[in-house]
Amino acid sequence: MIRFLSLFVPLLWAVTSFLPLPKSSSASQPAANRPPNIVFILADDLGYGDLSCFGSTDLKTPHIDSLIGAGMRFTNFYANSSVCSPSRAALLTGRYPERVGVPGVIRDEVQDSWGYLASSATLLPTYLRKQGYHSANIGKWHLGLESPNLPNERGFQEFYGLLEGMMDDYVVKLRHGQNFLRHNGQVIDPPGHATDVFTDAAVRYLNDRKAKKDPFFLYLAYTAPHDPLQPPVAYLNRVQKRQPGIDPQRAKLVALIEHLDDNIGRVLATLRANGQLANTLVVFTSDNGGWGPGKANNGQFRGVKGQFYEGGIRIPTGAMWSGHIEAGSESGALLQLMDWFPTLLQAAGASVPDGINGLSFLNLMTGRGDATLPDRPLFFVRREGQDTYKGLQIHAVRQGNWKLLQPTPFAPYELYNLGSDPRETTNLADQNKKERDVLIRLLMEHIRQGGAVPWQKPERQ
Repeated sequence: MIRFLSLFVPLLWAVTSFLPLPKSSSASQPAANRPPNIVFILADDLGYGDLSCFGSTDLKTPHIDSLIGAGMRFTNFYANSSVCSPSRAALLTGRYPERVGVPGVIRDEVQDSWGYLASSATLLPTYLRKQGYHSANIGKWHLGLESPNLPNERGFQEFYGLLEGMMDDYVVKLRHGQNFLRHNGQVIDPPGHATDVFTDAAVRYLNDRKAKKDPFFLYLAYTAPHDPLQPPVAYLNRVQKRQPGIDPQRAKLVALIEHLDDNIGRVLATLRANGQLANTLVVFTSDNGGWGPGKANNGQFRGVKGQFYEGGIRIPTGAMWSGHIEAGSESGALLQLMDWFPTLLQAAGASVPDGINGLSFLNLMTGRGDATLPDRPLFFVRREGQDTYKGLQIHAVRQGNWKLLQPTPFAPYELYNLGSDPRETTNLADQNKKERDVLIRLLMEHIRQGGAVPWQKPERQ
């Protein structure tokens, strides 16, 4: 059956492949009573260079490539952190993660959990619901394991996925011997590889929404290619046959990514078959950079997941929206995951609430109106309990070409000019103290503001 599916899915995609998309024009605005559907696809730990369309030569991602090629490719898109929970908190709240109580990874082990989603934070699906949207989170949540921080309590009307951040096995689907899979409030144990399971649920959801008049927001957050590197055997065999001598660890990661790509092909084919694609904004990105031990490809950049060098925070990103985003377009604008929040709200016809840190770049994508973005600093945070961090935070800030970062809580800050040194090889902290001090002052104020929000569960709730 696995072998059949691995042959059938690419064939289905080929039959339903995208036609060339027209350039955006003012005549193609969505009808006032029917804003676009939104499908937001989030990979887990996908490196900047681990897509064909972002330079990889040892893997094949035709479906993701087609998605990004049918719209805009972003070359300077950043996560808000180098690890999972903070980036997801920023994406869904439009705010810096420490300002919503999530500076680090939320885990099922209380002694090793470094965030708690603030009750004051209102998530994207809540605002979209006011615009008539139905919202579903399928796949990974990772922003809370108990009430009141469960997906259905934070705005999603449908949840089918994983509360925790990872599984110890993609088929058994347990973490520390516990089952964190839920369909809304019900514990579930569906058979099969987790990537296939989440895609099956997404396809069911899209088919169910086909007959509905209301627009939908599908937040499809895969766990792939997060470790364990466990692709279906047929995919691993294909990679090893195609590339004899490939590093065994790299082969597993490549196969896991190609399996993910085929599943995304299934989602796109369903949208097309249902007639939903014509008025759907589809986004693809990752939550942070690629995992070092998994032999991830983070492009030309230094660093890996968990670090604030470019390889840990720069993420492959693209978006398509037929008739609104020009096919084959590209942007080098400096953007972060939190910027999707106001962008998607504006695309849905909603007002952006006060207090949001993200900036809408809808005009940049569509080519309508003033696409100018203000010059602003971008901040990054990670709190962790491993021995390297000992419960403390690390930070980074980028403004223009200058970037200040902290490798560990106990190391001096480093300064790089990304315009002349994108690989971050030459630390200029001692040579350019003036620029260093400007960024340090910006960072201190950012840290001060973040300190107003608790990041542990209140003792009395």
